[in-house]
Amino acid sequence: MGYNEEANLRELLPTVSWADEIIYIDSFSTDNTAEVCAQHGVRHVNMAFEGFGKLRNRALDLATHGWIVSIDSDERATPEFAEELKQTLQNPQYDAYFVPRRNTFLGRPLQHSGMYPDYRQPQVFRKGALRYREDLVHEDYDCASPKGYFKNFIWQHPWPTLKVMLAKGERYTTLMAEKKYSRGERATWEKLVLNPPAAFFKKLLLQLSILDGMPGFFIAMIHAHYTFVKYAKLWELEHSSPPKLP
Repeated sequence: MGYNEEANLRELLPTVSWADEIIYIDSFSTDNTAEVCAQHGVRHVNMAFEGFGKLRNRALDLATHGWIVSIDSDERATPEFAEELKQTLQNPQYDAYFVPRRNTFLGRPLQHSGMYPDYRQPQVFRKGALRYREDLVHEDYDCASPKGYFKNFIWQHPWPTLKVMLAKGERYTTLMAEKKYSRGERATWEKLVLNPPAAFFKKLLLQLSILDGMPGFFIAMIHAHYTFVKYAKLWELEHSSPPKLP
């Protein structure tokens, strides 16, 4: 699923050509997404964006096979993952599996910074075993079954440039602020003052981004900025009615 992901899809789709069916949920892209999907035999479905959780559940509803592999447009399957998937599904021991993700930043693989193995949510699961919560962003999931873990990773290339990273941050901070606001959370002085430096040192020291060199330092700094902007936008939502001038 995605929006205007033509470039990513050109790289992703050849890595999942082994799939029996591929479903891509689009939100009315204006690039050549539809043409790329047609070239690779992908079922291309448009759906207005109302949050990532709803988009993911729509894809689950459209799937016609018994097992689902959930891969985002900035991810890439590896031959080792594909072989492990084939072997695992011959005699599955679990209804859902986490898959390790190897992230890159500015073209460099990250070993720390909370970016590896980066188990986000189960990405291989039996149809009906998992549903996503319909959150705007960073959607959680419900899965009562025991879960297994794959050994072989897939790649994720979320931030090829600082421009892309900052643009994603601008969108995601807005969605996170709206998510928090809808849940009744409010921006306090403590959150605005303390959470950004806490986010920085969590990345730098606890998640060892310092060992990823300068890219790791960038990630820690931008994570602190992301945290501040998220709560600043939440404050803005709370005070969206302009004060009356005398």
